[in-house]
Amino acid sequence: MTVAIIGGTGLTRLKGLEITHREVVHTPYGEPSGPITHGVLHGREVLFLARHGYGHTIPPHKVNYRANLWALKHLQVEHVVAVAAVGGINEAMGPGTIVLPDQIIDYTWSRHHTFFENDLTHVTHVDFTYPYDHALRQRMIQAAGAADAGAVIDGTYGATQGPRLETAAEIQRLRRDGCDLVGMTGMPEAALARELELAYAACAVVANWAAGLHSEEITMADIERNLVRGMERVRAVLGALIPTL
Repeated sequence: MTVAIIGGTGLTRLKGLEITHREVVHTPYGEPSGPITHGVLHGREVLFLARHGYGHTIPPHKVNYRANLWALKHLQVEHVVAVAAVGGINEAMGPGTIVLPDQIIDYTWSRHHTFFENDLTHVTHVDFTYPYDHALRQRMIQAAGAADAGAVIDGTYGATQGPRLETAAEIQRLRRDGCDLVGMTGMPEAALARELELAYAACAVVANWAAGLHSEEITMADIERNLVRGMERVRAVLGALIPTL
């Protein structure tokens, strides 16, 4: 059972990963965000891919999500843990908090969001009622408890287009819609993983309060400081999770 970790903002490399090699994968959907890193983490073989590129140069709306997921499937990955930086909307999800969302609302547009669109023999629909894999989420919840990461174990992720941050009015709309978090990379990544029958779950790190909730300005310095703290908790969760897969 091979597990892949997709790293988002703040996780362009995986601390403790004993790298064995890197592999360039060419896909029918173009090039992934970068070479796939093969290695050993906590005694298990894992693959790692930096969603925004290893130099963090690819904005959220330009990530080739189809190529990324296709490449992982091609390399016989079965489980995908997706790490992402988000803004907190729910008062229980302040900066530095780890959240394991269980639902998602998609506000993105113009992204290639499906593999099922050309040269079809029949129209294909996938069940997306529960967008994150239940069994993998349960293992992540248990790992977060074992790591004493103080994780929030459910929540709704609102996926926005980016790369700009949201207006205060947009955040109020997301709050009315029931979103607890806001991020820019949750979709179509989750849906594409479902189409490929990959067990996919997300680990979100709250980097800042969403626009208009607690301050007039969101600064990159604050985001980076909160990510340092949050990513240490992510690493602790991965340390408890990886040996169980």
